[in-house]
Amino acid sequence: MTWGAADNFRAYSRRAFLGGVLLAPTLAFARDAQFRVLVLSNGWHSGIVLARNDVPEAIIPEIADFPHARFFEFGWGDAEFYPAREAGFWLTLRAAFPGPAVMHVAGLPDHPARLWPNVTTLSFAVNADALRRLLAFLRDSFDRAGAGRAVVSARGIYPFSLFYPATGRFHVFNTCNSWTAQALTAMGLGVSLGGVNTAEDLVARIRPFAVAQ
Repeated sequence: MTWGAADNFRAYSRRAFLGGVLLAPTLAFARDAQFRVLVLSNGWHSGIVLARNDVPEAIIPEIADFPHARFFEFGWGDAEFYPAREAGFWLTLRAAFPGPAVMHVAGLPDHPARLWPNVTTLSFAVNADALRRLLAFLRDSFDRAGAGRAVVSARGIYPFSLFYPATGRFHVFNTCNSWTAQALTAMGLGVSLGGVNTAEDLVARIRPFAVAQ
């Protein structure tokens, strides 16, 4: 899938949120906070984007694979369907049932709003503690099998992206949009995002918290 082509949809998802703790809305979404977290949606898929300076390699060591990136986009999805160049009927059907997952990391050469102007890009102002919580959620999304970092499992959707093994189980009720909702909840969004698994629902619920980019 490319962000500008919904007909090339690749479904993503995420495991159940660790602990299920809902933080106070002021924790993450203070409008004068210094950091920015971006949420992208093309109507099917959603993902999280962070500036390179906000992603410590000690926490997400996989970013070392993208030395020239200015931003990182993180997504999660079915281990077979997501990386597939051509997803036929049976692969699409299989992805509806619980199965292993992968993380997709894209080392973006520019701001996503300039790369994909037709994609919904929402910006959220967060403080250092909220960013730390989000980074912990992203860190725990990689399956590193006890090693220091995850091993590349496949080339990515873009020339500047790669797939890695992920934790959790993908299925039709636990999609990329569920994963994004769980990431924002972990960060401190003070609105219930339980049950989210479509991009449309996600964007409608979080848009009121967005700030100017």
